[in-house]
Amino acid sequence: MVISNEAKKALLKLARDSIAYRFTGIPPVKPTYPELQEKRGVFVTLNKHGQLRGCIGYIQGYKSIVDSVIEMAQAAAFEDPRFPPLRQSELPELEIEISILGDLIPVNNIDEIVIGRDGLYIQHPYGSGIFLPQVPVEWNWDLPTYLKELCRKAGLNDKDWMDPRAQLFRFEAEVFSESEF
Repeated sequence: MVISNEAKKALLKLARDSIAYRFTGIPPVKPTYPELQEKRGVFVTLNKHGQLRGCIGYIQGYKSIVDSVIEMAQAAAFEDPRFPPLRQSELPELEIEISILGDLIPVNNIDEIVIGRDGLYIQHPYGSGIFLPQVPVEWNWDLPTYLKELCRKAGLNDKDWMDPRAQLFRFEAEVFSESEF
């Protein structure tokens, strides 16, 4: 899926306006680009001074990209359990990044995984976890470290990705942020 730069800018504005709505009461205006009506997995990441401030999303498409961005922007700002709810004074300091996810592809052999291209999702009877494609690049992880950290994020043992009960998926994402525009 390719999203035009105009549609990307509109989504970033929508995310920021959706967060601001909680403080101002001014509802965001939904962009009407046809490609944004598709149902896709969406993550909204908030960074403050280069540090993670919130990140929440849907792995699969339950709603349109537009509706998912509204919901996930507010969730990242106010409901990420790792952080206190965003204060209005922090809003100007945020950089917003949006990841539009492609389809989940089962991994049959870890040689299929390309760092920088593929996000990973693990499902296991004792936990699940996801990393967006940009995470291993940001942390300079090799593939063994990527898999180990994914298991740890899921609350699993380091090599549980090899457990026959585990299901490992890869996915691509279109990732863009305010700093690009």
